[in-house]
Amino acid sequence: MASKVRVWDLPTRLFHWALVGCIAGSGVSGYIGGAAMTWHARFGYAVLTLLLFRLMWGLVGGYWSRFSSFIYSPTSVINHLRGKAHPDHLIGHNPLGAGSVFAMLLFLLAQVATGLVGDDEISFTGPLNRFVASAQGLAATWYHKRVGQWILVALVVLHIGAVLFYLVRKKDNLVRAMVSGDKTVARPVLSSRDSAGTRMLALAVLAVCAALVAWLVSLGG
Repeated sequence: MASKVRVWDLPTRLFHWALVGCIAGSGVSGYIGGAAMTWHARFGYAVLTLLLFRLMWGLVGGYWSRFSSFIYSPTSVINHLRGKAHPDHLIGHNPLGAGSVFAMLLFLLAQVATGLVGDDEISFTGPLNRFVASAQGLAATWYHKRVGQWILVALVVLHIGAVLFYLVRKKDNLVRAMVSGDKTVARPVLSSRDSAGTRMLALAVLAVCAALVAWLVSLGG
């Protein structure tokens, strides 16, 4: 008998959509350049705050948001590709979706890190640039502008393509689940905690992450 289950808790959903907005804002402001680079940096700091939050929330958040729920063995990935995935692996992040999540987190962290220490010798110098050699700052900027951004563009395109594939071919609306937090499943499964208490915990974790990023940025002052 089909039942509805809370898969994505509110903090995870807010993280997701806030990250989408910050990535878009960072891309637009970076493309404009000039005075907009101030906003490019601000969006970058916001992205770093969100990433740190997600890393922490992956340890203490709702069940389906925890990394432990979507770290899969090679066998699980192969079975998924063969259409023989375990039913539980289709509720939260499936094996391919999990790989996309970890890749996005990794390359976003690399993009933010290179932005913090980079120097384009024109309109922007990262707040932590003074802690690295000039050659390292220039190399970081080269990666940030010539490599990292295009890897992220590719990952975003793949992500959107996967969402559309699941919507059209599998009739699985992943966006709706990331808005409402709920999915209808064939049998009862464990639901993610999404209470007032967990939301307050998420707010505290976010505050700590924001304070840490503010401290890092202040080191360049």
